[in-house]
Amino acid sequence: MGVNQRKRGTKTSAFGSPGRINHDSTPFYATRLYEGLPKEEIVKYVENPIAPEFLDKIFCKTSEKMEELPDNSVNLMVTSPPYNVGKEYDENLTLDEYRAFLKRVWSEVKRVLVLGGRVGINIANLGRKPYIPLHAFIVEDMLDLGFLMRGEIIWNKASSGSPSTAWGSWLSAKNPTLRDIHEYILVFSKGTFTKENTYKRKSTISRQEFLEFTKSIWTFPAEPATKVGHPAPFPVELPYRLIQLYTFEGEVVLDPFIGSGQAAIAAIKTKRHYIGYDINKEYVKLAEKRIKDFLSTFNQQRLYIM
Repeated sequence: MGVNQRKRGTKTSAFGSPGRINHDSTPFYATRLYEGLPKEEIVKYVENPIAPEFLDKIFCKTSEKMEELPDNSVNLMVTSPPYNVGKEYDENLTLDEYRAFLKRVWSEVKRVLVLGGRVGINIANLGRKPYIPLHAFIVEDMLDLGFLMRGEIIWNKASSGSPSTAWGSWLSAKNPTLRDIHEYILVFSKGTFTKENTYKRKSTISRQEFLEFTKSIWTFPAEPATKVGHPAPFPVELPYRLIQLYTFEGEVVLDPFIGSGQAAIAAIKTKRHYIGYDINKEYVKLAEKRIKDFLSTFNQQRLYIM
């Protein structure tokens, strides 16, 4: 009986399903729970080429209008947006103004993504009086734009060197404060869950990486700002994992808030193309220098191996 069940496959029932063998989840997705959520689009796949002079470049301008990029041309967007908390590159926007600004960027990202193109947004929540769940607001805005949500990854930063000691009322129930040792990585796709036109493209992810990167909790340390020279850098490991998991070799990775260039470095490391945007001239120079230094070391290592 067990063998016959495996041949037939499992399906969702009133009591759930203990297995996931050729699983038919149609009954679950047909429930009213999914009414009103974005649905997959049935449209022809198009992937427009980006002019060579715009590939592997960082543009010092806002990503609210990315005229350099044609519609349906980018395979993955990965970024960590500015937090609007008074750092030197932030503007003092209200929460509504901040969300509207990000939404303009997300809308432009949707335009340039190919059908099935993925999005990875690294975001931390802010404040305590009250707590501002930025990740929840971004999810709401992305769904409103019609993106399909794929899941969320908890980036556990507990192994970083300087955990918060803001306990609030120490050893007292008067006002204890939760100490965030995590950030979110929100994952979406445009139009469809599956990427098309990939039969000639090469995956570069290893078996071990795939097993690790498909987990919903990632553990690796944060990047010290003093080491990088940028107030809020994310480690190269973060875009590296998203690039390996969600793109093929030679595809295009976009970071609309590229900061110190980590996404570009991860793209080079994995043999992808990158495109970045940032409004701060000094950070663009910093990113370009870090990319140049990485390329020099990377090429030397390749020659040594050969």
